[in-house]
Amino acid sequence: MSQPRQSRALVIVNTNFCSDDGDVVFPTRGGAKREAEKLSNMLSRLNYKVKLMHNKTAKEIEDLYQQECCCEHGEYFVSIISSHGKEGIIFGCDSEPVMLTRIFQILSSEKCPVLTKIPKIFFIQACRGEEFDQGVVVECDSGEPEPEREPDCFSDYLSIPPQTAVMFACSPGYVAFLNIFGSMFLQALLKVLEGEERHLALNRLMTRINREVAFCCQARGTYEGCKEMPCFVTNLLQEVFPFSA
Repeated sequence: MSQPRQSRALVIVNTNFCSDDGDVVFPTRGGAKREAEKLSNMLSRLNYKVKLMHNKTAKEIEDLYQQECCCEHGEYFVSIISSHGKEGIIFGCDSEPVMLTRIFQILSSEKCPVLTKIPKIFFIQACRGEEFDQGVVVECDSGEPEPEREPDCFSDYLSIPPQTAVMFACSPGYVAFLNIFGSMFLQALLKVLEGEERHLALNRLMTRINREVAFCCQARGTYEGCKEMPCFVTNLLQEVFPFSA
């Protein structure tokens, strides 16, 4: 009797950045490497076949997703990206941008038939702008709410291929925090995967991560008190349980 194919996971973490002429463009991302290794080990324990890649250029990142189109896949495909970024973009270690729409296009049904019916799940640890989230008062007796921001990111959502869920570390326009111990977002993901919450349906699991980051995490040091609010978008057509190994 043949064994079922293993689900695959692609983890990309960029920690050191420079330009073609050798200039340092972005600061080193201390803590990101160890965090990615912990997540890779956890996914392996959950029966994923994990590919962990460090410090890849923009082109190499695109090539890694192209390679997934030629692989045999199991029930799910999970990808974690940890890098510098801005809205709709993550940066390679060469400081060149990779449009998220480009990654999604590579994995679309037209370009990657092998993944057409397989749920594709992304966790993206990267800034989506330069604003700092000061948090909100949950209960308030007075005061007018601030006007809602309207970032131009809807086209990115439209580009997400069918059967895909994407969770971002922060809301559009805001920074995502990282220190030598790791990031708020991926540490919350790791905590959930280590606990009983991993057996939840994906949308409930992501909501637990939202709550963990929103209520239990805040920046220290220079940005003391600043918060972070993850968010996710999904066009999955059914409940999935990708981490209930």
